[in-house]
Amino acid sequence: MKSHMENGAPKSYGKLITVVSVLIPVVVAILFTVRLPNVAPLDFLPPIYAGINALTALILVIAYVAIRQKNIKLHEKLMKIAIALSLVFLVMYVAYHMTADPTPFGGEGIVRQVYYFILISHILLSVGIIPMVLITYVRAIAKRFADHKKISVITFPIWLYIAVTGVVVYLMISPYY
Repeated sequence: MKSHMENGAPKSYGKLITVVSVLIPVVVAILFTVRLPNVAPLDFLPPIYAGINALTALILVIAYVAIRQKNIKLHEKLMKIAIALSLVFLVMYVAYHMTADPTPFGGEGIVRQVYYFILISHILLSVGIIPMVLITYVRAIAKRFADHKKISVITFPIWLYIAVTGVVVYLMISPYY
């Protein structure tokens, strides 16, 4: 049975998931080195994309409740919205960083250590969540619900952590913008 699957997804999607999962972090890393000339910093974006993270977290929780209540249609719609919001976040995040210099964190002591722990775990998990979300989604659209559930119990808390810590990172660094 495993011969028709790659990365836990149907083979037709396995290679695409791998390519997208590698390409997104590489493109984002490259774009972080680019500064758009003659473009004013898009300083209005950080609170917007922090709000998108908060909304994503809320939608993930509501989607979880929906599936626990067997409301599959609502769950499916909410998960599509969460994926779309994550993409909108990513575009805004990259756009901001292509127009603005990095903001140094000004906190000191234990607050600084907490900030960097949250920031680093947020960044590392945000790279790892890409294939997990894609595999989880593909298993659902392929109607492989037992396999979908197996990975979703891992994907959901990590994605929720990323969304919530995105807001926390913003709140912690916002006084230094």
